[in-house]
Amino acid sequence: MSISQRRGSLATVVLATALAVAGAPAASATAEPAVEISGGLTQPVFSYQDAIREHIRVQSPVDSDGDGKKDLVRVDIIRPKETGSGLKVPVIMHESPYYDEPGVGFELDHKKYDADGNLTKFPLFYDNYFVPRGYAFVSVDMIGTRLSDGCPTSYGASDVLGGKAVIDWLNGRATAYDDNGDPVKATWTTGRTGMIGQSYEGALAMGVAGTGVAGLETIVPVAGFSSGYGMWRANGTLTWFKGGPEWQADRVDLDPEEKCAAVRRQLAAGSDDETGNYNAFWRERDYRTGPISKARNVRASVFTVVGMQDRNVRADQFSTWWAGLPRNVQRKVWVTQYGHLDPFYARRDVWVDTLHQWFDHELMGVPNDVMRRPRVDVQLGPDRWITQADWPTPTRTVTLRPRQDGSLGRKPSTGTGSYLDTAQTEVAMAGDPATTNANRLAYLTPPLKSPIRLSGTPSVSLRLKLDKPTANLGVLLVDYGQDTRIHGVDPAGGQGLKFIGGEDCVGESTADDDGCYFRAADNTVTAGFQVVTRAILDAQNHKSLSRQTPLTPGKPYQITWSMLPQDYEFKAGHRLGLVLTGTNDDITDAESGTGTKVTVDLAGTSVSLPLKGEEPDRGTSFTDAKEHP
Repeated sequence: MSISQRRGSLATVVLATALAVAGAPAASATAEPAVEISGGLTQPVFSYQDAIREHIRVQSPVDSDGDGKKDLVRVDIIRPKETGSGLKVPVIMHESPYYDEPGVGFELDHKKYDADGNLTKFPLFYDNYFVPRGYAFVSVDMIGTRLSDGCPTSYGASDVLGGKAVIDWLNGRATAYDDNGDPVKATWTTGRTGMIGQSYEGALAMGVAGTGVAGLETIVPVAGFSSGYGMWRANGTLTWFKGGPEWQADRVDLDPEEKCAAVRRQLAAGSDDETGNYNAFWRERDYRTGPISKARNVRASVFTVVGMQDRNVRADQFSTWWAGLPRNVQRKVWVTQYGHLDPFYARRDVWVDTLHQWFDHELMGVPNDVMRRPRVDVQLGPDRWITQADWPTPTRTVTLRPRQDGSLGRKPSTGTGSYLDTAQTEVAMAGDPATTNANRLAYLTPPLKSPIRLSGTPSVSLRLKLDKPTANLGVLLVDYGQDTRIHGVDPAGGQGLKFIGGEDCVGESTADDDGCYFRAADNTVTAGFQVVTRAILDAQNHKSLSRQTPLTPGKPYQITWSMLPQDYEFKAGHRLGLVLTGTNDDITDAESGTGTKVTVDLAGTSVSLPLKGEEPDRGTSFTDAKEHP
């Protein structure tokens, strides 16, 4: 079905809903159950306490553990009791690998079951809030985890296709069974489904959407990644630690060790920690242009969230996938200065209200104004949000060049600088920029005459020589100036949030599932600088991520690559800093530094920045979109 056909069918839902609500006769004992809408929102008219709770197992098309049988996917369902007497409702689906370990969400929720194996506690608030408003909530154990068959494959094909099978079952195209082995049909649903989740869960939503599966109408990935390679690699360097994919698969699976040992050995061999190269293993786990999932095949609308200071799921996981979506895909994004966070904890009231309107519009066909609002919410600082039409905001590219005297400006310079590739933290790399440091080079602009906003993906180009065949080339863009900022850059700073005491209860509750969660607020830090964005590259992958090309010592090379995207305001009086360095100890536990001497030719070295405003050494009228609290 084409996008236009999809929107046409949605219009039918809108009309039917409007007639059911506005044109229905007065309620009576014989009136059919119906969703109630008021003020452009579905209302909580269905009993959460009395909702139907059940579970089934959907047959997937894969045999991930090689036991000769197709994996069955465990699906836990809660839906209004009225769906047992004719009401058909859409579905909000949360597929997760985390229900065993470490638990779901910021408070690490776990499932609870009754004597019949049905859930008495569904983790997170989605069921508490949306079931009373006329939705079914479906909680899916990813293949290889909790009560599903098979083995987790760390973002591989079976992870994605298991979730797709559930969408197919909800739309009558796949088979499911009850505990007696009898087939079960989803006669209670319209088939219209939205997937939501954070991190791995968000990636599953992106992966399933990229199959183009019919019936998946919208996805809400929060800090979701679009490339397994980008999770464990950064341009040929190993991030985090060696053995990542097999560790991840083992962590979320509590089955006996021997069950999936062979699969984990395959993960270890395929991921190729020895070279850090992109290969067929990683291509399977690419949801941008891979063989299983492609951004261009997405038919669902997208409401996503990205933390620009997220060191776990780095911001290019969002930006590259976002740019690859078809132009006619309806979309919305929140761009934050937090780390790896769910905005339920960061901006709770606004988040729940916006999510409610989004699902009502996309799954119920409610004619509210969520799509007429600006597409993008951007956080520029503590309690400071703006809205704009798209992301990134329109900018122009400004190229700055380092100079022999330590300054950074538009005009090229002559001379060279050198440093050693050693493993350092970003604080050590960026701190005291005027101090000579054998392990980095630092260059600063003059103080800014007016604010300047960076929005998009910077790039850096280095003309250099090495005295060894390779080095880890590190680059930092730094905001120098005393300020109070979101502490999202440092995981020890709570990813940018802190608990402030008390709880909010969201939706209806039962004795086992109260839907109550801790309150949090921005966690800030006052400091003289902050690393705004960064880049790292294994120099021998400068030509290709799929193969290594060692450099000839003493030979000059021009190497250009992208930094991580960012949306950030440099305030008046602050200075932009460019730091050239080696191995970034904050984003890799697997690299120790090569000890290579890197000699940089300043005349051929530059950083290109997408800026809103003029060059940093000129005055500018800095304008932006409407600000909101």
